[in-house]
Amino acid sequence: MVMSMDIFNVFSLLGGLALLLYGVKLMGQGLEKKAGGKLKTLLAAATSTKFKGFLLGVVITAVIQSSATTTVMVVGFVNSGILTLGQAIGIIMGANLGTSVTSWIMSLIGVDSDVMWVQFLNPRTFTPIIAFVAIIILLIFKKDSKKADTASILFGLSFLMYGMQIITEAVSGLKDVPEFAQLMGMFSNPLLGVLAGAVITAIIQSSAASVGILQAISLNGQLTYSSAIPIIMGQNIGTCVTAMISSLGANKNAKRAAFIHLSFNTIGTLVWLSIYSLANALLKPAISSEAVTPLGIAICHSAFNILTIVTLAPFNKLLEKLACVVIREGTDKGEFALLDDRLISTPPIAIDRSRTVAVSMAHEAENSLYIAFDTLFDYSEKKAKKVREMEESVDMYEDSLGTYLVKISNQDTSEADSREVSELLHMLSDFERLSDHAVNIVESAEEIRDKELRFSDEAVSEIKVMIAAVSEILDISISAFENNDLRKAVAVEPLEQVVDKLKVQIKSAHIERLRKQECTIEMGFVLSDLLNDLERISDHCSNIAVCMIEIAHESFDMHDYINHLKSEKNGEYNTDYEFYRDKYSLKEIKA
Repeated sequence: MVMSMDIFNVFSLLGGLALLLYGVKLMGQGLEKKAGGKLKTLLAAATSTKFKGFLLGVVITAVIQSSATTTVMVVGFVNSGILTLGQAIGIIMGANLGTSVTSWIMSLIGVDSDVMWVQFLNPRTFTPIIAFVAIIILLIFKKDSKKADTASILFGLSFLMYGMQIITEAVSGLKDVPEFAQLMGMFSNPLLGVLAGAVITAIIQSSAASVGILQAISLNGQLTYSSAIPIIMGQNIGTCVTAMISSLGANKNAKRAAFIHLSFNTIGTLVWLSIYSLANALLKPAISSEAVTPLGIAICHSAFNILTIVTLAPFNKLLEKLACVVIREGTDKGEFALLDDRLISTPPIAIDRSRTVAVSMAHEAENSLYIAFDTLFDYSEKKAKKVREMEESVDMYEDSLGTYLVKISNQDTSEADSREVSELLHMLSDFERLSDHAVNIVESAEEIRDKELRFSDEAVSEIKVMIAAVSEILDISISAFENNDLRKAVAVEPLEQVVDKLKVQIKSAHIERLRKQECTIEMGFVLSDLLNDLERISDHCSNIAVCMIEIAHESFDMHDYINHLKSEKNGEYNTDYEFYRDKYSLKEIKA
């Protein structure tokens, strides 16, 4: 019977731990989604002073309920160049203090009183209420994502507290087991306590859950302050494992950020464990042998982190130098390092990095076209080779970005983030096709060279007009994307229509020259291919601009949007169209 009870207690303990871990994760995800793009703003604040970085670390960790997750994010930020190593130190210090918020929330498990308003602070009272409110929110506001995020936060908190209750009940019978009391007594040996805290936290990958378990066990009355304090110190070391693992495969600065996290917590533990052990041996304070409470654990946890920060903050430069001495190897991956998988768990930041890389991809495609245009009138093998190399580079951008964006889309993202991911995915193929047309234009230039063909002076002038128009539509669309400028995006469509008409006019002019025997059919084939490429370039620019506008208006009906633009009632479109039609007119050439 005793053995049966022991087994079921173990099952309850594991189930409670599962609910606790899930609650921490669910609450953190809800809070993170609620913050949304504000994380970018918070991150920007970290670039000014280390103190702001420290506050950022406190805030983000308090929001996502995990110092390990914050540090993994920091490793990703350093790896992708968002943060410098010096800026990361402040955030890491703040993360250590921010994780104390969870321990204060879980300390409510020890609240007990006959006073009614105090009883409402006990999780047994408020957990069912919170869960009920969360489900009501979901039932009433089914399609409101912001309300769903609020419900997620409440559900996470209720799971967390309910998991704590189950763990407490599972270990409650241990207070009558002599062996358990002996085990708790062993942890009064500081080294064993630190080792136990580090190992347990490293295994479950959550210092919040590890502290929660300790708080649940403390309700038995078998855990003293002399045993709990070393375990709390060890938990700070164990939480570093997640960041260390995440730094594998990262650049040298990212590895240094993870090492700083480990060295900060380890040095802090060694310093204050030595002071604590010496004070305990000399002064023998009565509190050391007293039973610790959940509130006492929260206080000790916060106090230890504050003392560590106060002790090591003046030596942050030395910590940085130590990391640089220890971590010497490693090479950076260039711009693709921005697409760091560690950032995917924070979609707003990951999307921001994706957009930065997509802008570089767009400029690479744009520049390949400018070089390709030049080969038509001043061909060289060097230019042709450069265009092909740039096309391969754009292909690499597309593969890397596409894969990364799909990973982000698999996350539980907000509506705004989801729209931005869709926008980027839609545009990648257009950027890639731009570079393909650059290669096609180079091939046309090579055909002209190899066959010793020559356009008439009139044809050259017409082509230059169309290239000028296409160059402007390229510049407008890429600039609109880079700066998220919807006004510029609106200006793309009328110019695209002008390019379409230029293509028709130049083909008609070529047919007229054929009739007068001023040009050859073979030259006409090359001209036709060239005009098709130029017209398709403007089409892709239009796709980019229309995608920006449609997503901004939460619509994907491209044909309806274009028809609306071309309607007679749209005065802005007609004004822009007439301006570009006059600017790129062929009348002067024919005159």
